Amino acid sequence: MAMINDEFMISNAPGRRLYAALAKTLPVIDYHCHLEAKAIWENRPFTDITQLWLEGDHYKWRAMRANGIPEDKITGAASAEKKFEAWAQTVEACFGNPLYHWTHLELKFYFDIDDTLSSKNWRQIMAQCNERLRGDDFLPRALIRRSNVEVLCTTDGPLDDLEYHQLLAKDGFATRVLPTFRPDALFEADPVAFQTFTAALAQKSDQSITTLSDFLAALERRIDFFHRVGCRISDHGPLAIGFCSLSRPQQKSLFMSRMAGEALSKEELQAWDTLIFIALAKMYRRRGWAMQIHFGAIRNNNALMLKKVGINSGFDSIGDQVNLAANLNGLLGAMAENDGLPKTILYNLNASYNDVVASAIANFQSGEDGIKSPLQFGSGWWFNDTRRGMINQLNALADQGLLANFIGMLTDSRSFVSYTRHDYFRRILCDLIGGWVERGEVPADDDILASMIRGICVDNARRYFRFDAQVQG
Repeated sequence: MAMINDEFMISNAPGRRLYAALAKTLPVIDYHCHLEAKAIWENRPFTDITQLWLEGDHYKWRAMRANGIPEDKITGAASAEKKFEAWAQTVEACFGNPLYHWTHLELKFYFDIDDTLSSKNWRQIMAQCNERLRGDDFLPRALIRRSNVEVLCTTDGPLDDLEYHQLLAKDGFATRVLPTFRPDALFEADPVAFQTFTAALAQKSDQSITTLSDFLAALERRIDFFHRVGCRISDHGPLAIGFCSLSRPQQKSLFMSRMAGEALSKEELQAWDTLIFIALAKMYRRRGWAMQIHFGAIRNNNALMLKKVGINSGFDSIGDQVNLAANLNGLLGAMAENDGLPKTILYNLNASYNDVVASAIANFQSGEDGIKSPLQFGSGWWFNDTRRGMINQLNALADQGLLANFIGMLTDSRSFVSYTRHDYFRRILCDLIGGWVERGEVPADDDILASMIRGICVDNARRYFRFDAQVQG
């Protein structure tokens, strides 16, 4: 029997039934990814499997480096064949790493290949993949359709013109491709970079910026623009969650220091981040947006390789911080007191903090807006989108909150064939819940179980994000 089948990763009969009857065929709401709207619009064919599979995939690059592959065969000028051979050699060493399962889920789902990739058969598999890549069903839009993607949310800077999102909407592409507001530049510590961004923001928003009120007004204009193009989600990527509240006069003074190009202390930067988070959160809430916070990644740790190959190349790792509980509760509390706590999804990269995050979220749940679990403990992210990481996140959420209200998985990927990660997650979910049923810990009530699986896989995200709602800014 082929490794990838309906029983793969599901160890109990109830879980297999839930997967085969429900989870396997449900559509995907990909509310956070790093695909580019331009690439979807242009819809260009891939030259070969190496480009589709290895280009830009820092997960694979990390594994290849660990397997002794020289950089020339990873990010360098080696041929497509040499790079694919090097990846095949690495796959053999990936037992226990999710890359092994992801590789073969993608081979099975997109290419209908049951063989496991190895250094013995890489030429044959490469030839099979390259032959099929010539067909129209491997163009970017076709891959999205084949993956049953209902909504796809990209990641976009506040100064982006969103041209390709608008073109795709006019073109009638069945999958809704929506922007996500990712204002990392607002939190920039470098004085020159911040001044450069502020000048560009003033020009883009047609708003003179001399005061803090001007700055926030310019941001709000950009948020309104994103909203008109269909954005309903923001995203933030701080290393740590900080909290330092200032009075309004202190906030104004801090802004003037930034405008003057002064370097801020660590405490001042934390106060600035707090100010911006609270201000943005209120803007999001008024528009019915969800705010995502992906925190805990310490990036670009290998300075030598950063200079050689650039960012997003596989030199990031899990961070840590002190006083997370106090800071997180303080920040969420300040947003709530400002009547500005939006729907919020917190993704924690350091799994040792799972219960800290999940229990803090529970302090601020509210049913006043008619949304179940408006604060969400986000899915296992980056180094945690492994089987172990997903199970840890699901159990922490179930322990501290309501798993039935969870909005489920996302790809967080730059690859057009990474949608099998949703399948990977759904198998893990069905195995977990099916195990509870098999052990008699929950009833074998088909109606409740089916509603729960459909909810976590797709329905909860539909209700939570309300992509079709015309919320006025």
